Amino acid sequence: MGFRLILEGEDDLYIAGEASDGAEAVRQVRELAPDVVLMDVRMPVLDGIEATRAIAATGSFAKIIILTTFDLDEYAFAGLRAGASAFLLKDVAPAELISAVRVVASGDAVVAPRVTQRLLETYVRGSGAGAGSADLAGTGRTGTDSSGAQQAGAAARPAKDPLLEDLTPRENEMLGAMAEGLSNAEIAHRYFLSEATVKTHVRRILNKLHLRDRVQAVVYAYETGLVVPSNTDY
Repeated sequence: MGFRLILEGEDDLYIAGEASDGAEAVRQVRELAPDVVLMDVRMPVLDGIEATRAIAATGSFAKIIILTTFDLDEYAFAGLRAGASAFLLKDVAPAELISAVRVVASGDAVVAPRVTQRLLETYVRGSGAGAGSADLAGTGRTGTDSSGAQQAGAAARPAKDPLLEDLTPRENEMLGAMAEGLSNAEIAHRYFLSEATVKTHVRRILNKLHLRDRVQAVVYAYETGLVVPSNTDY
């Protein structure tokens, strides 16, 4: 109710529906086709992670924001792997909530990219490269299996995804920069490009790798071993 009151106060935002459990959320997304879903993790019948995975599996264009209690939460990580586009803390300030919904709806960036990067490094490092790569479908991919995944372990590295061969050298650079948590403006500055050119590269990368959005590209980069988690403890 609190989120509804905040969001309904904005002229450009409309609340299409509310769901009391994950199964109802999946049904409503199918029927109402919203642009953005605020998804709680702990719900009856079907939890938020499974609901997110079910929505992503339908090919829905809805962008899902996971609501979590802590910024480095295993549920937030699981939500990103399941197909969510971002996560927010439940005590998010009203202005940040509104901004996050707009940003995610635009598909042009991720919410708190460096926090997302920390989350991925924490849990990919903790689970091992192989464990992290065992379910590429969790990143919102379509039609590509993960048969090349290695056994879990600190030294294990997943087999190179054949789809990466479709990327140009410049697109590989862009994907690496995205995985660092850089914004379009920061990528443009690093490579002396316009932001419009960066957006074009990002769109082509997502299309070639069958990814839903930028945050899924970051998850993909970590889970396929393109980015190796640092040894820094947070």
